[in-house]
Amino acid sequence: MARSCESHRRLPLLLMALVFVVTLIPKPTYGEASSPNYMIGVGSHDITGPAADVNMMGYANPAQNAAGIHMRLRARAFIVAESSSSNGGQQERVVFVNTDACMASTAVTLRVLARLKDRYGDLYTEKNVAISGTHTHSGPGGYLQYVLYIVTSLGFVRQSFDALVNGIEQAIVQAHNNLRPGSIFFNEGELLETNINRSPSAYLNNPAEERAMYKYDVDKNMSLLKFVDEEWGPVGSFSWFPVHGTAMNRTNELISSDNKGAASRFMEDWFAHSKVGRPSVKDNASIKLSSLSKQSLRRKSSILGELQQVTEETAHNIARSIGPSGGMPTTRMASIMHRVRSVFTNPLDPPFVAAFCQSNEGDNSPNVLGAFCLDSGLPCDFNHSTCNGRNELCVGRGPAYPEDHFASTKIIGQRQSDKAIDLFQTATKKVDGKIDYRQAYVDMSSLGVVLTSGEVVSTCPAAVGFSFAAGTTDGPGAFDFTQGDNKGNLFWKIVGGALRVPSQEQVNCQQPKPVLIDTGEMFTPYAWAPAVLPIQILRIGQIIILSVPGEFTTMAGRRLRQAVRATLLEKGGSEFQDAHIIIAGLTGSYSQYITTFEEYEMQRYEGASTLYGPHTLSGYIQEFEKLATSLVQDTDIAPGPSPPDLLDKQLGFLPGVVADGTPTGVDFGDCKDDVPANSSYKAGDTVHAQFYTGCPRNDLLTEGTYALVEVLDGTAKWQPAYDDDDWSVKYLWSRPMKYSTYSFGTVEWTVPESAQPGVYRIRHFGAYKRLFGEVKHFTGTSSAFVVTI
Repeated sequence: MARSCESHRRLPLLLMALVFVVTLIPKPTYGEASSPNYMIGVGSHDITGPAADVNMMGYANPAQNAAGIHMRLRARAFIVAESSSSNGGQQERVVFVNTDACMASTAVTLRVLARLKDRYGDLYTEKNVAISGTHTHSGPGGYLQYVLYIVTSLGFVRQSFDALVNGIEQAIVQAHNNLRPGSIFFNEGELLETNINRSPSAYLNNPAEERAMYKYDVDKNMSLLKFVDEEWGPVGSFSWFPVHGTAMNRTNELISSDNKGAASRFMEDWFAHSKVGRPSVKDNASIKLSSLSKQSLRRKSSILGELQQVTEETAHNIARSIGPSGGMPTTRMASIMHRVRSVFTNPLDPPFVAAFCQSNEGDNSPNVLGAFCLDSGLPCDFNHSTCNGRNELCVGRGPAYPEDHFASTKIIGQRQSDKAIDLFQTATKKVDGKIDYRQAYVDMSSLGVVLTSGEVVSTCPAAVGFSFAAGTTDGPGAFDFTQGDNKGNLFWKIVGGALRVPSQEQVNCQQPKPVLIDTGEMFTPYAWAPAVLPIQILRIGQIIILSVPGEFTTMAGRRLRQAVRATLLEKGGSEFQDAHIIIAGLTGSYSQYITTFEEYEMQRYEGASTLYGPHTLSGYIQEFEKLATSLVQDTDIAPGPSPPDLLDKQLGFLPGVVADGTPTGVDFGDCKDDVPANSSYKAGDTVHAQFYTGCPRNDLLTEGTYALVEVLDGTAKWQPAYDDDDWSVKYLWSRPMKYSTYSFGTVEWTVPESAQPGVYRIRHFGAYKRLFGEVKHFTGTSSAFVVTI
């Protein structure tokens, strides 16, 4: 016992000695960051939200409700500030947050800004903070404040909203706390076979001479910013590329960050294992990790050395001796501490954050093989995306077809990750120049717009057309709606009119769109669609980021970039000769689509979802030109009308969790279906274990995990190897009957090629609630099994 106590006394001394040694190590210098010209900081935080019962945001499919997790959702943020302030003022700075969410939300943005004001005063406001969404269609909904976007989620879902607000705030706080001298490098390159145009007939309606200016009918360019800390080296990568978050299809019920979140996970893990340009204690001080606490410095690549010397026969003998643990009480902190990428794993290292942001993806699909008919296998009708007149049968095929959508999602994510890694490693163009920003609110429901011809027109109150209900080849709608419908039909006009009959003025304004739902003029129980929207320009040296509150199509985005570039050059001259303009889609708020005038005439899904009529794009271009002029001339711009804060008006009808239960004699965490006895697996095999569990809405286990794969290390201790933020792990939640208090948590692990041979087990963390009782946490493990080469 005395020896054990002495060991505990020595550990803090060892850690103190380590910190002392680190302070004596000469700080490394990097040629690329030898002259830091900004203060930079990055941050990342879990925003996964409720993994049960909540309808997913994106496809508007009432049957697509969350039932587990494939990959966790995260908010990833960067802050760039001036290296010094002038005239005694505060350093100018900008904040960009990329969220694994379908889109930004006015309500979320307003609440985050309010919290930032409480923390930092006027340092971070709507002027210099941009919050964007990746457009995954596999995240929980219910967090927007307008009725149209929360109908299928049974109204407002507070857990979804809070998870986003809390995670975004914490990502920004982390980036703020990490602000240090550093440099930014820019790179760009062409990425092929990752997106196609899902509405080519609409694109072809754009002028031929305009289309001739571009090689493709979608943008193929990826833009990347590399963040390099003066002391630590690379700390982040933010890239923008247009492709929809619809590689996971409308049948998926597992929370997933889709192709962009997958790309983030792949690149962050690549960096963690390669440590490109990143110093470490081991590299600089030659300190043996074995002399420190392996619990605090472990990585799965370094814990298996002794175990690899064990024969396969011995491994099987060890596995046979380890049965399921049975359910045991625990704390929610346990799931955080045992998570593979826990903040406690490498506390001395700053995080590396890789964000894959959305751009003008309005008509871009990840289903790159094209759209085909489910009944005949033939290509769909070109103009209407139908099969024998039915839109439901026309579905896009991902690159892994005929494999499932998980395989296609991985391919699209890997292609983005691979390209970003290449751009990251070859980025040499240093970003330099002032930090600046402009932001305003615009009432898009009645905006006067002066066209290039001199004609004065107006936008319209929001409305969706008949083709909106047809959906797209990424997720077809139902009934007899078709894309390209500019007439509508009497039956659905009567149905839409039951909600509200549009005025003749609205009908005329929206032409040639036939109005299905007059959302902009519906206010019961509160507004159905936004009217006041934010627009914003962030400047970081020669990088110009345009924050747009919707989904611009390819050509609409090109026109916006071209117009802003022309304004910058006209007003600012040579200062903006090398400006690189990036569109950050789905930022600040959400207002569906923005097409060109010519695409609007075709009334495919994107045109029918362009809320404010045929001149919507012209209105945005006009207002962005004003922002650009103000930016160049360093003048103030009118803030415009404030958007409504409807949070206090929200109604939610999703029932809460009443109680969880188990059969008599069974504890939460007990195995219902264990891993088969004496089992062994190799790469590509899938291991299953099912546990009695509680509803995931009892506790989101933020920054923790519901599912964990552990490996036995050379000291006979279980170490985390994979969890529910790894591609190879799925956590599936189910009930035997709809209103049953019983529920089951199934952990599936598909053994990856990179898995080390050894003895493994599956572990489940969860929480349950008894009737009128408080939430309690539990854990349980499966029997051990063997992974062979």
